Amino acid sequence: PILPSLLVADLELHSVDLQTPKNNKDHHTQEMGLTQLVLRRGQNFTITLGFNRRFQPQRDHIIFVAETGPEPTELLGMRATFPLTQTQPGNVWSASDFIIDSNALQVSIFSSASAVIGHYTLKIAISQSQGHSVTYPLGAFILLFNPWSPEDDVYLPSEILLQEYIMSDYGFVYKGHESVITSWPWNYGQFEEDILDICFEILNKSLYFLTNPSKDCSQRNNVVYVCRVVSAMINSNDDNGVLQGNWGEDYSMGVSPLEWNGSVAILRQWSASGGQPVKYGQCWVFASVMCTVMRCLGVPTRVVSNFRSAHSMDGNLTIDTYYDQNAEMLPTQKPDKVWNFHVWNECWMIRKDLPPGYNGWQVLDPTPQQTSNGMFCCGPASVKAIREGDVHLDYDTSLVFAAVNADEVIWLLEKGQAQEILAHDTDSIGKEISTKMVGSDQRQDITNSYKYPEGSPEERSVFMKASRTLLGHKRASSSLLDLLGSEEFEDQPVRLQLHLARMPVWGQDVLFTLHVQAIPARAHTQGPIRLLIHFSAQALLHGGSTRPPIWRQMVDLRVDAGKEIQSLLLLPYSNYREKLTDEKLIRVSGIAKVEGTGRNMLVLKDFCLEPPHLSIEVSKKAVVGKILRVHITLTNTLTVALTNCVMVLEGSGLITGQISENFGTLIPGHTIKVHLELYPIKAGPRQLQVLISSNEVKEIKGYKHIFVAEATTS
Repeated sequence: PILPSLLVADLELHSVDLQTPKNNKDHHTQEMGLTQLVLRRGQNFTITLGFNRRFQPQRDHIIFVAETGPEPTELLGMRATFPLTQTQPGNVWSASDFIIDSNALQVSIFSSASAVIGHYTLKIAISQSQGHSVTYPLGAFILLFNPWSPEDDVYLPSEILLQEYIMSDYGFVYKGHESVITSWPWNYGQFEEDILDICFEILNKSLYFLTNPSKDCSQRNNVVYVCRVVSAMINSNDDNGVLQGNWGEDYSMGVSPLEWNGSVAILRQWSASGGQPVKYGQCWVFASVMCTVMRCLGVPTRVVSNFRSAHSMDGNLTIDTYYDQNAEMLPTQKPDKVWNFHVWNECWMIRKDLPPGYNGWQVLDPTPQQTSNGMFCCGPASVKAIREGDVHLDYDTSLVFAAVNADEVIWLLEKGQAQEILAHDTDSIGKEISTKMVGSDQRQDITNSYKYPEGSPEERSVFMKASRTLLGHKRASSSLLDLLGSEEFEDQPVRLQLHLARMPVWGQDVLFTLHVQAIPARAHTQGPIRLLIHFSAQALLHGGSTRPPIWRQMVDLRVDAGKEIQSLLLLPYSNYREKLTDEKLIRVSGIAKVEGTGRNMLVLKDFCLEPPHLSIEVSKKAVVGKILRVHITLTNTLTVALTNCVMVLEGSGLITGQISENFGTLIPGHTIKVHLELYPIKAGPRQLQVLISSNEVKEIKGYKHIFVAEATTS
């Protein structure tokens, strides 16, 4: 008689259902679409296999194979083979919890929470009766980091934070000056079609990949490594990176950094050109694009602005600034400088490469300032290490420590020689460190996570600890500064302050008040104190340097001991009209010679000129696929015409790409009204961004929050 087992046909695969819509929803990737399977590591996904007959667990042997990278090997972690088991064996690739239903087999597949991220193929090998096996392809998927998984190094145990730092596709960048912080809406757009593919294209164009593809891919399980690669690839200083920096003022060969609304156009342009760097970026553009890429790859990321950010090339934790006797801030030959603001990223991760205690937010700075291990990248540097002054820890912690903690020394120069120290500020660097508040449009001040309160014993002791590490035990700041201390600046016989008399608006004269107060206890004479004050106004560049003066004035004052006087100063519009940078930032400096003391005093005021404001109104409720009317209004409140006005609208989920409209010249006092019809594409909270640029004012920005409802099926 023929044995029954021989009558059973070999198992053959007839159909595969990757259950993409359900799996993508379970893995929080449905925003990336429902056609391509996008998964997060360390989490189950379900597939259904259809065979020629009922699957028999005792008799049929199937092996699953998942592969990624150019030369997949198990040794490099780019190939996993795993059998079908009844239960899940822990944090390793596995196929388990299967359900047999007629000829269908439903299987739950689990990827290791430390798997390499990237494009995978999934195959199945079925053992045959003759002893060989037949392999069938099941399909492809993309594997990302998983901040929802406690086993993943990027695990963030808060759904509210995950909604902000992974799922939110818009945000704000904080710019301007510590006294006038402006919030800039930005469209991250990490879920827009093709952005995920572009993110892996970025990894595959890095020098690490081009030099050794297998080694590079095998390290893509390590978030520290991936962050460093992305940080280097966002700038184009040593590779075909995404953006080319430009801190000059000629943007004629590309787009001014001020005219970008979001990351999507930049990433698409880079990809479409075969990896030619996009022109141009400055710090907030680099950091915002990096935020898009890291959120897309599954790493919780935010954009952080540091106001008055030091860049100390020689690592001595002091930045020198020079003025002449006419109160002109002078260019310096040193590369050290103080940026008005500098923008970087923080990514959330466990640091297994460091001693315990340095997990959490890590600084990554994609702006090319100096090299780290031979590449223009910076970080990840633990924010906790920065706060504690542990500047020896990887990566680039000393650079970020200096950015938020350096001392500033202001010198008076005569005939090219440093004559006198006008100020030694231990607390003028690293101000108002800002990021977007979770679930809100408000700004959150996170300065305390970077340093102890200025002037506190802990802050100074951390500074000394870092100084000893960086400079050896001989010094903490130069011996000259140690001798000076800061007491000398406290005994000046007068106190000087500059205040704006009214809101400074572009196109109008700027009015401010000089307050002079004589302090009796410090007077060197019984009579009135005479001051000769030279003032100068200069356009302040984003990088902290200035242009030649656009206005000068001299004031001769006498103030009686114990008295206070005020003096009005006027900076006419005609003086600054053609002379400002796009940032519209001005520094007014005054140097006062105190008669009879041989001493000089410095008084400073930085301010930003306000552009006109635009308003955005939206008709009724927004629904996916239904008409949404948008009304944009801009009144030219200036005394001059705005010429060559161009409006650009952007907003992920609301608009595909960008809408651009040119409306010529807007004369003073006139209003332009633009009416548009949009058809929202995706449900949920969305942000519409509007940028109007003209020859006179580059950045009139506005935004509107729009909640888009799902389309109801009737």
